Amino acid sequence: MFPSSQSSSEVRPTVPGPPAPAPPPCGVPAFEPLRVRGGGGHRLRRAVWRQRRAMAAGLALTAATLAATGLGGGGDAAHGAGAGGTAGAAPERVRRPVPLVSAPVRIADAGTVRLLRPGDRVDVIAAEGAGADARVLAKGARVADVPRAGTEGLAEDGALIVLSVPRGTAAALAGAGISARLAVTLC
Repeated sequence: MFPSSQSSSEVRPTVPGPPAPAPPPCGVPAFEPLRVRGGGGHRLRRAVWRQRRAMAAGLALTAATLAATGLGGGGDAAHGAGAGGTAGAAPERVRRPVPLVSAPVRIADAGTVRLLRPGDRVDVIAAEGAGADARVLAKGARVADVPRAGTEGLAEDGALIVLSVPRGTAAALAGAGISARLAVTLC
């Protein structure tokens, strides 16, 4: 089987000898504790800086909102004595939103009315006669409702829409609707 110069009766199992001695312990020098620059203090400064950024962004957003809505209240200084006005002058009146009313308006072209939906913005135009110039009665009026045409109305009579307009514009529309044909243009 195995080629060997010794006979099979002479084979002895090999027993490992004594283990090799362990190397002598070597000493590790003592080190001072490591200190990382900007460790915990850096995190604190970064958190404060982020909070400053958030506060600055919030203040900028608040200022823009107040400027857009006109609620800033800083308009009196511009109209005082330093701006060329007199010291005893009355402050300028603050504009308040105009209350809107619903005004039913009969439009001459019923086909145009079928194109309208609530929320659309329209200009209302009045034409007195065939040769007369047209005039704009309402600009950017919001369509509040488009009632369904009943069987009593004829197509020649036009169609009815309800507009949200200031009270003065509603009176002008009602007066013009009696004597003129009204038309709308989509804004």
